[in-house]
Amino acid sequence: MKLAIKKAILILLLITNLIPVFSQEKSKNISVEISNLNKKQIIDLLEEQTNYHFYFLENWLDTSTISFSFKNATIQQILDTVLNDGKINYFILNDHNIVLTNGNLIKGSIYDTTSEINSTNLDDAPVLVNSNKSFDNEIIKIGREQKNKQAQYILTGIITNDKNGEPMEGVTFFERSKNIYTTTNNKGFYRLKLPYGANKLETSFVGFNNLTKDLIIYNDGKLNLSISEKSEQLNEVVINANKTRNIRQTIAGISQIKAQEIKKIPLVLGERDILKVAITLPSIKSAGEGSEGVNVRGGKVDQNLFLLDNGVIYNPSHFLGLFSAINPFTTNSLKVYTGNIPSEYGGRLSSVFDIKTHDPNTKKFTGEASVGPVTGNVNIDIPIVKNKSGLILGVRSTYSDWILRLVDNKDIKNSSVSFFDIIGKYKHTFNEKNSLSTTGYFSQDKYQIASDTINRYGNAMISLNWKHKFNDKNRGSLTLSNSKYSFDIDFENDDTNKGFNLKYRINETGLKIKMNYNYSNVHKFDYGLESKLYNINPGNINPSNQNSTVVPISIAKEKALENSLFISDEIIVNKKLNFNVGLRLNQYLALGPSNQKEYQSDTPKNETTLINTTEHGNNKVFKTYYGLSYRFATRYSLNNTLSLKASFNKSFQYIHRLNNNTTATPVDTWRLSNSNIKPQEGTQISFGAFKNINGNDYEVSLEGYYKQYQNLLDYKIGATLLLNENIETEILQGKGKSYGVEFLIKKDKGILNGWLGYSYSRSLIQLNSIFQEETVNNGDFFPTNYDKPHDFNAVLNYKFTERYSFSTNFTYQTGRPVTYPTGKFVFQGAEFLTYSNRNQFRIPDYYRLDIGINVEGNHKIEKLSHSFWNISIYNVLGRNNPYSVFFQTNANGNVEGYKSSIFSAPIPTITYNLKF
Repeated sequence: MKLAIKKAILILLLITNLIPVFSQEKSKNISVEISNLNKKQIIDLLEEQTNYHFYFLENWLDTSTISFSFKNATIQQILDTVLNDGKINYFILNDHNIVLTNGNLIKGSIYDTTSEINSTNLDDAPVLVNSNKSFDNEIIKIGREQKNKQAQYILTGIITNDKNGEPMEGVTFFERSKNIYTTTNNKGFYRLKLPYGANKLETSFVGFNNLTKDLIIYNDGKLNLSISEKSEQLNEVVINANKTRNIRQTIAGISQIKAQEIKKIPLVLGERDILKVAITLPSIKSAGEGSEGVNVRGGKVDQNLFLLDNGVIYNPSHFLGLFSAINPFTTNSLKVYTGNIPSEYGGRLSSVFDIKTHDPNTKKFTGEASVGPVTGNVNIDIPIVKNKSGLILGVRSTYSDWILRLVDNKDIKNSSVSFFDIIGKYKHTFNEKNSLSTTGYFSQDKYQIASDTINRYGNAMISLNWKHKFNDKNRGSLTLSNSKYSFDIDFENDDTNKGFNLKYRINETGLKIKMNYNYSNVHKFDYGLESKLYNINPGNINPSNQNSTVVPISIAKEKALENSLFISDEIIVNKKLNFNVGLRLNQYLALGPSNQKEYQSDTPKNETTLINTTEHGNNKVFKTYYGLSYRFATRYSLNNTLSLKASFNKSFQYIHRLNNNTTATPVDTWRLSNSNIKPQEGTQISFGAFKNINGNDYEVSLEGYYKQYQNLLDYKIGATLLLNENIETEILQGKGKSYGVEFLIKKDKGILNGWLGYSYSRSLIQLNSIFQEETVNNGDFFPTNYDKPHDFNAVLNYKFTERYSFSTNFTYQTGRPVTYPTGKFVFQGAEFLTYSNRNQFRIPDYYRLDIGINVEGNHKIEKLSHSFWNISIYNVLGRNNPYSVFFQTNANGNVEGYKSSIFSAPIPTITYNLKF
């Protein structure tokens, strides 16, 4: 209570005494004897023997004792002697009140302590903050001049957006003349090592005014800053332009996209989509137009981990894969790891899509809304406790059936598709060291492609994240999450009496503890543990009515526990050489209840080779797998604009997505590793060169990689994967490999900006066995369904004025592999087709051009709301890109080939956005 009262009085005094304080009236002389007293005891003695009152926090003062004798000394002389270590500063507000500060003395500035007390990144102390509103040219002093000075001192702090108080990630903070710089992390925190004495500091961030500060540093200290936006204009840059981050960061293969920066890219049906923007990067390819999922560096769709505020999203797509299921208005950023995946992430082989929602505005009510041809979206930020807690609510829905009338397919023309998603986030900052946030997400899709079948699928996720700062060196976080994915299929046909209801469910519950330890300037450790509990209902089918002849089937449920310990170390050898090393120890426990089948050794798995079935009780461990994942990355900077990077990564995956179609669908099922299905393993080695040109205006990168896989899942010809009690008899596991080279050049400023990306990559699989029925293509490597060697994307934006701009997006991909019939024969009076080797041919290449015109409202900052229009044409060339190629036998007995397309004509859209 005493600490809180003193803290409140200190704040009140600072706010009510905004007058020059460095020409105080000198008090009368003081005589005092000090013998083996610590600083707190000396202050108590001064308060007893004089009329001075001190305001401070006791934890600022150390317990060391000193002895002095003062005769006829001023209060300034006494305090200069007592506080001679330079860490504690003082100033006299009036004749009798003295305020101590921990490390900072800010001269000629506005004192804003209230905003600092709410910080979650600094010590438990009201540190004085320099405002950027009126005193940019004033000199800031950190500490007091001292005799035993060091060559360098450390300045830390937080940089925020002065409009909403949110921490600013990626702000460059530098001393230009001395080539000293740093960038803020995702909490807006920076740490800058400066030489003793005078420095001139400057901030730099796209779309924000540069802030310049003259600073004299005499000791370690803290300085918080807020920066202002240039205007309410929408950024034209898509990929976060963080100046030299691509040169300095150790790990290669990281792409970061800001949601607020994707507004000027022409996308399908005018819908902003952060995942669709990610697909334009060289390492990421779409599974196909109208199908959900992505392939990263030759990996399967199921090898990507999608996280929303640390909770897993199993199907991040809407509308048959045309839209992502992530609301762009509530999303802050997307960070994609495609190369060396940090050791804190596990369970997938190819990539991690780490999606973060923005923090709620705790100062004022704000919102954003859009109306497009097929969707409507609204998001609001509601302050709950000013400067401490707030709530985000986002809702998006569709009215999209009309668009299906444009599809060149009779069945689809009479179909129906709809979706909605809801997201909410609440965050509360308790104090400088503790904050708690919770995110809830729910989505639902419904589509009816054929008149008799209704399909529904959806996600549900909730995550709870607690963050705590122990001290300057140690921070930690605790995450609890639960994720669900399900689909239902309802079929009604009175003529066939085969109506049914089919259901599938997967549930994942996770716990993760992560610690950060800044051991020194050389070593920074991340370590912790993670545990996941999987529960899968592989499906059940029941008759839809009493007339249905469908026989009920229920597949036994699956359960497993995956535990992991992880640690990584960021090793900063010097300015040129960095390393990042990490280990992740995995334990996978397959749990009962389960009936595990045993087959004869050295024989194919089928019903005739089944020799035994073992029943395992609830939660009994019947199969255990261990895996040691190791990650290594290094960066060597040849100079300030050129660096070389290399990495090696090994991972394990214990959950598998079953699909024997050419592209991923919402009704694909997930199954767990067990006695007959082994975990997937993958290793990747990569090397890249990263170069900035023309004062960091252009970023150029060239990366190459090679990956190997073990136990990749594929399927026998004609395999039945849904509602199969003996799924292990239908699948094959083999080796895989992928390799490629990726080139990217991007420009984030100027009238013309955007990027060009190209990749050449191959993805191959080998299914070889001593048994003919388990061998594909004679046991040779052959292309996977998602092997697309050439991929090119151009995303460009041309700004005519501050309000008008033109944007375009061009994409080209090699056609994916397909298996064609090559002949037919007659056997016992029936005709049969013969087929080529699997994936021997390819469908036609895919290319598409989109264009858009962007019109912004005026840029007056002080207005009730700001508007933005996007007029775009998707597939402006009307390219009839094939979705699939299939073959049918006509009435004359001839086999004819057909292709189906999703959008075979240009799709114009107009979208209106409003921000208030």
